[in-house]
Amino acid sequence: MSSPISANASAAPSWRQFPFFDAVPVKDVHDLASPPEIFKSAMEISTMAPSTSGVIVADIHGSVHLLDKDFETVTSWLAHVGGRVTHMAERRGILITLGEEDAVKHPLLKIWELGRIDHNTGVPNLLRSVKVQHTSRPHPVSTVALSASLSHLAVGLGDGTVLLYRHLDQSLFSGSASLTSVPKPRVIHESPSEPVTGLGFREPGTGKDDSSPNLYLFIVTTNRALCYQATGKGSGGQASVVHEVGCGLGCATMDWKKRDVVVAREEAIYMCGTEGRGQCYAYEGPKASVHTHLNYLVIVSPPFTPSASAASATVRNFVARSNTANNTDITKVTVFDPENKFVAYTNTFTEGVREVISQWGNVYILSNEGNLTCLQERPTAAKLDMMYQRGQYLLALNVAKTQRLDDSSVADIHRQYGDHLYGKGDYDGAMQQYLQTIGHLQASYVIRKFLDAQRIHNLVTYLQELHSVGLANSDHTTLLLNTYTKLKDVSRLDSFIKTESRLSSTLDGEKDELPFDLDTAIRVCRQAGYFEHASYLAKKYERHEDYLRIQIEDAGNYKDALSYLRKLGLEAAEANLARYGRAMLESLPDETTQLLIDLCTSTGSLSADSEEQPASARQSSPNTGASYLSYLALNRTTAAPATVSSDTAGTTTPPASTIRAREQPSRRDSAVVDGSDSRTSTPGPERAATLPRLTLPAPVKRPSPRLYFAHFVDHLDNFVIFLETVALKRWGQTVDESKLSSVPAVIEPPADEEADKQDQMAVWNTLLELYLSLPSANSAAASLRDKALLILKNDNIPCDSTHALILCSTQQYTPGLVLLWEKMGMYEEVLRFWMDKDKEEVSSEASGQVIKCLDQYGPANRHLYPLVLRFLTSTPALLSKHASDLGRILDYIDSEKIMPPLGVIQVLSRNGVASVGLVKQWLLTRIKESRDEIQTQLTDSYRVETKAKLKQVEELSDPEHPRVFHVTRCSRCGGQLDLPSVHFMCNHSYHQRCLADHDTECPDCARVNGVIREIRRNNERLADQHDLFLSDVKESGFDAVASAFGRSVLSASRPLDA
Repeated sequence: MSSPISANASAAPSWRQFPFFDAVPVKDVHDLASPPEIFKSAMEISTMAPSTSGVIVADIHGSVHLLDKDFETVTSWLAHVGGRVTHMAERRGILITLGEEDAVKHPLLKIWELGRIDHNTGVPNLLRSVKVQHTSRPHPVSTVALSASLSHLAVGLGDGTVLLYRHLDQSLFSGSASLTSVPKPRVIHESPSEPVTGLGFREPGTGKDDSSPNLYLFIVTTNRALCYQATGKGSGGQASVVHEVGCGLGCATMDWKKRDVVVAREEAIYMCGTEGRGQCYAYEGPKASVHTHLNYLVIVSPPFTPSASAASATVRNFVARSNTANNTDITKVTVFDPENKFVAYTNTFTEGVREVISQWGNVYILSNEGNLTCLQERPTAAKLDMMYQRGQYLLALNVAKTQRLDDSSVADIHRQYGDHLYGKGDYDGAMQQYLQTIGHLQASYVIRKFLDAQRIHNLVTYLQELHSVGLANSDHTTLLLNTYTKLKDVSRLDSFIKTESRLSSTLDGEKDELPFDLDTAIRVCRQAGYFEHASYLAKKYERHEDYLRIQIEDAGNYKDALSYLRKLGLEAAEANLARYGRAMLESLPDETTQLLIDLCTSTGSLSADSEEQPASARQSSPNTGASYLSYLALNRTTAAPATVSSDTAGTTTPPASTIRAREQPSRRDSAVVDGSDSRTSTPGPERAATLPRLTLPAPVKRPSPRLYFAHFVDHLDNFVIFLETVALKRWGQTVDESKLSSVPAVIEPPADEEADKQDQMAVWNTLLELYLSLPSANSAAASLRDKALLILKNDNIPCDSTHALILCSTQQYTPGLVLLWEKMGMYEEVLRFWMDKDKEEVSSEASGQVIKCLDQYGPANRHLYPLVLRFLTSTPALLSKHASDLGRILDYIDSEKIMPPLGVIQVLSRNGVASVGLVKQWLLTRIKESRDEIQTQLTDSYRVETKAKLKQVEELSDPEHPRVFHVTRCSRCGGQLDLPSVHFMCNHSYHQRCLADHDTECPDCARVNGVIREIRRNNERLADQHDLFLSDVKESGFDAVASAFGRSVLSASRPLDA
């Protein structure tokens, strides 16, 4: 019969309603026109329960059936003989059944192992079977609860008693075969006037902070709700009352999180926790039972008569659709989401509702007539679309949170909500939603919507949040900083750039990460003119190049840049000075010069108290840069690279020039060396025990001075100071005696000796050029040129001789040229230099310098004498000026046999300056000496030849002395000699056929002898033609005399042999 419930009493609450579930009837797999076979006798079904193995159905005959997804019976067995099953609970494959049997007056508790089924009988393994009793008087079981770990079992009785079985799992898995081996139950609650209507365990770790380690049991009676602590410290006491309101049987259940107990009453639904009552949901109307499905509550009302005036739209719709509604009782089923406060499904069932279970993600409703209806929840996307259509975006967010959607899905809801608010003109609210999409939605999607000037404040908010979570790129940083500068919001700009870095996890561990792109922030601040902010960022994050670029190029704060450079390490200062040295020299020449000196000579920190700043002694001239630039062009191929590396340099013994005493001791006792190639003296035995042992410093790496040469093009005076000081402090080299006391006591050896030698040469080459090219007053210029000469004289100072020659020649520095030629052994160039000076009539002493140089260089360089002879006889003036020198030179040439007389005559006869009379006496003496020498040589040769000829004649005239010929080949044809052959006494042999008839003279010797005889006849004939000889002398002078002398025409005549 229907309950006499009024229409208003059964009115549905005014919650938002959505059709999130679809009702689908479940049919039998073998007969699609009817429900599953097992439910055809629905009135015999006593209870149903979900399990991990499937749906478990028990009937009033004591049988239990395990069903699969198609609601086909997997197995069934008789659990309680001659009785019925009243309650079931399953955890981890263990089934608890409570039932009644005719043979036993007390309820029976049976425990089954569903995972072990006898294949023959199909009955699961029965683990335990005991009676539920605490007194001799039996009481029916009203409710049961089983903990998830099987450790505790609670049984509620109709007399208000609650029995608690503790350590049930230990008993079940202890290995005992006794069916009655069950822990003795403990009575934890008694209320004779209040039957127990609901039990439920709150599992450990399901508290509000998810950290509660204790197990609690909720006990619900008809009048109140209690909480009992089952485990942990303080367990075993009396159950405490958490709410003074109870409920009827079936109207209490645990929520889906197993944290609170749900108490459903007619006026509302209450949530009760361990500390007391929680939330309350005003859902009015009578309730027959309440069930949990995921995050939903399934509320079943008792049967009632529908009315067209009912408050519930579902009831009114049913009345409108049914013609017999007034004569039919209906049962209303509502699926309610208590957290989000909306109704997900509501419908009426005319057949009544017998059971409701949650299994396989669906809700199954069994009617009294055996019809089974499945409530299938619609997909999340479809549910969200329904809420979007109604504008319920906040509800959509809550649903997404409840159903634990992923972050990208939640972000899409925020985007939809933001678009909705943006379309309504609520830009602030839209931005709050877009902020929740950061990390999932493209930032450009939001930025494009807020580029308008009126919405720039919202854009700033979004960009700031992008940076705070570390998802901003350089474009976002640029846009944000531009908005700050456009709004002239300096305070927010300050706050932004001073944001501290945050820790971010990487594969290599945690590291600090800025919330914005540093390079972009510095660039935008510079472009906007906020140099102070840009320099702050660069300095804080050690962007040395950026900081110096801002201070020098933008702010023009050279002093601060100079101080900053001194605080940097050597490597950073080296690279930055190579870039900004010229600009700093323009503003702070003396201070920058000192910094460069410290950088190239110091091996420690640059921030220490520096030496006294150098002062320029001269004013630089704008037209002096070309000379230095010429040096740069000349040495471009030999310049060192911009970065001097010494990584591969080994530890070598430094040259002795790197060790110098500050006070010069005597040579005997000192190890002082002057120059790069000197040796350290060894102390005597008597001082070996008193002198300390010298420890050489380790090699050090210092920047190359060549990196900074180009910066001094417009500051040549400072350039001189720089080079002189670097040479003094770095290598202990100087040409200024007044600075010898400033030479360091110990000079560290270089890490790369080859590169260091190149640096030394470059420094001294440049200093030489500056000494020769800098314009100054006469006295200053002389002082500088004296220094240049000292450089050239000092063999210990490395200097490129070729470069020095070019400089001295370009600057017309005669002492330097002469010195270099002398050092290079180019003595001929020295003579030619003075000869050229004489020709140019630049100096009247030039010819004297030629004679002086010849006297100095001539003994070791004999090739210079012909050169000087040609020079002295080149002009009459020179010849007359140095006539005595010419005679002295000729005497020296003759005494040292430097040139033959013929060579001297040829030199003097090159032009008509030198006359015969000038060298007549010398020539006669040479002729007489030559004649005597020739005569002596001829006499000796004749004697030898005569002796040889006489011996040959004697051999030939001796008939008894045979002559043996060893010639085997013909002297004419070269063939092998054969008979007949002819042999001559000159040792030539011929075939007889190779000789002409009647030829009595050797053909080979006849031609030679004939030529000699003809020459002698001609010479003898010319010797008698004195007129012809005199005419040749008048015409050609010494040429004729030399020619006659060479042909022996001047020799005594001898009669031609017949």
